[in-house]
Amino acid sequence: MKTLSISKYVLIFSLFIQATAFAAETPKTDDKPKGTKTIMLISGAFVTSDGWGEWKSYLESKGYIVIVPAWPYKDGTVDGLRAKHKDSIPSEYDLKKIVDYHAAIIDKLPEKPILIGHSFGGLIVQLLLQRDKGAAGIAYHSVPAKGVFVYKYSFLKALSGPLGLFRSEDTTFLMSFKQWQYAFTNGMPEAEQRAYYDKLVVPESRKVIRGALKDMGKIDFKKEHAPLLFVSGSTDNIIPASLNKKNYERYIKYQPEGSVTEYKEFEGRNHLAMSQPTWQEDVNYIIAWASKY
Repeated sequence: MKTLSISKYVLIFSLFIQATAFAAETPKTDDKPKGTKTIMLISGAFVTSDGWGEWKSYLESKGYIVIVPAWPYKDGTVDGLRAKHKDSIPSEYDLKKIVDYHAAIIDKLPEKPILIGHSFGGLIVQLLLQRDKGAAGIAYHSVPAKGVFVYKYSFLKALSGPLGLFRSEDTTFLMSFKQWQYAFTNGMPEAEQRAYYDKLVVPESRKVIRGALKDMGKIDFKKEHAPLLFVSGSTDNIIPASLNKKNYERYIKYQPEGSVTEYKEFEGRNHLAMSQPTWQEDVNYIIAWASKY
């Protein structure tokens, strides 16, 4: 009986060792997507979609399928677009047309994507969620919905040129390097500011950006929506954290039971936070949040 008992212990120990070895050889999947595997990164006004390059590569390394559509009139090189749209952009484009364009891409996907939109792209995310086009949405340093406003000097100063309210909406606006330094890249070394300016900045349609002030930029805050996260930065001049928080609070005030809206402010982030050294901290927080839903 004693010998049989020892044999059993030897067998159990042997099986335990084999199981441990098998587990060690099995790749870990904790950082892989468990729900929605598709992400759409939506760029904002004044720039091309090339600012998402590092995010796209990083998210793909985590197992996501990442789509980064260029706006319909921004598919080209910076130099080419600056020359092509120096004075005007086809008048057919407005905010609704840009939202329709992204919605049409989503409709061809096998699943509703996680939507991450920067700046004006954040407003597009809100409008797409209103159409039930996303599994979850992240409004990253987002332009607010119509009717959400703050009287903060940096916000008014940074937007006065782009909106150009005393100029025709059929004109374009190309941000100067000085305006770029203040609105997007404050706090960065000048060499980095210049490099990103040369890489990203293109003429923008005033008609499109003024759409945020019209009914096409309106959100029905009482309507049920997929989970939505607002992310802001403490040093963002053009879209200050207080404006993002006010947009978030408007949802919280009216949203129906069952909808989820959350807010996160990161310290030391300017408007081009997607390209600051801390960008991985931002994207990791966003993905961890989205994975809950």
